[in-house]
Amino acid sequence: MFDLDKWGEIIGTMRKNLMRTILTAMTVAWGIFLLVILVAAGNGLQNGIQYNFRDDAINSLWVYPGKAALPHRGMPVGRRIQFTNDDYELIRRTIEQVEHITSRFYLSGNFTISYKNEASSFEVRACHPDHVYLENTIMVRGRFVNDIDIDENRKVTAIGTQVVQMLFKGADPIGEWINVNGIMYKVVGVFRDEGGPGEERKIYIPISTAQQAYGGGNRVNQIMLTIGDTGLEESEEIAQSIRELLAERHNFAPNDQRAVFVRNNLVQMQNFAAIVDTVKIFLSVMAIMTIIAGVIGVSNIMLITVKERTREFGVRKALGATPGSIVAMILQESVVLTALSGYIGLVLGVFVIELANTYLPPHDYFRTPTVDVSLGLIATVIVIVAGALAGLWPAVRAARIKPVLALRDE
Repeated sequence: MFDLDKWGEIIGTMRKNLMRTILTAMTVAWGIFLLVILVAAGNGLQNGIQYNFRDDAINSLWVYPGKAALPHRGMPVGRRIQFTNDDYELIRRTIEQVEHITSRFYLSGNFTISYKNEASSFEVRACHPDHVYLENTIMVRGRFVNDIDIDENRKVTAIGTQVVQMLFKGADPIGEWINVNGIMYKVVGVFRDEGGPGEERKIYIPISTAQQAYGGGNRVNQIMLTIGDTGLEESEEIAQSIRELLAERHNFAPNDQRAVFVRNNLVQMQNFAAIVDTVKIFLSVMAIMTIIAGVIGVSNIMLITVKERTREFGVRKALGATPGSIVAMILQESVVLTALSGYIGLVLGVFVIELANTYLPPHDYFRTPTVDVSLGLIATVIVIVAGALAGLWPAVRAARIKPVLALRDE
């Protein structure tokens, strides 16, 4: 394998047919390059989907009220459904699989929030203590809203890190009081959020306090819950059970999808994952077909090489060359060609991916395209093996050539 004379012959043969060698090598390199790029693109799509779900618990159901779209028991179509605290309690007590549950009372618009001489507008969210699990909120100091805050209608708040930076300028906010549209709230905690800086420009207050202070009565606008390690099929059954509970309570048809909408994050994640898997399979098949085309090209060029060098092989055999040595020489040419071109395709693919990660702006549905280098190496090894197999038949044909017939070949 490391005979310098043989390597010289291989390089000389490639240089003699330089254009043909380059075109064949480009086909193989392009196949490996496409494989790396397309697999990375599929991973980028998958990362984008996961990024979009980073801010919410995957095993969660989000229940929204709507308008009745079907007639039921004489009730008018178009009637708006209004959730209350009793709906929250009904779901919490009735659905056995509930792990964490919260409701929200919407406070419209951004509120002006001030601390001493600093003021800015931030979103205020009113919720229950379990909200911290639904939104993947991470407490970095202090605590979140708790049950005692809810029971006693306390004026306390957990604020995002962006709020701390803008209002407190590096000072410790725990125990301080902030003014929220004329009402003072005591800061009991600071949080960060996987959703990024936008989610950290929020403050959380007890839902009972918000209902009392801002004229909400017992109304809630949304109910959210997690259901543990429940599977996809069972989660759909739970969603239907919630709709039936609310249908009985609010007197609308249980099959009325517009009266109450239940967003099942498990289903959404599954749907997105199925789409991404389909795209990844399609992209991989395209790349593999390109690689196969390259390997076929190597086989063809080996056949042409054998045909062109028939007299040479005859002379070699007449001078004592064994069939095995001729087979080895042709296989070496095939392996060298595929190995070199495959490696070039791998390097170029990784280089382009690194450029994309460095210079492409982040996108919600396509983030951080990556590829496991081992995958590219495995693909390259497979191409090398395929190249050897592609050159095997031409090599066997060359080894079978009879010296007399070869020397008479024109």
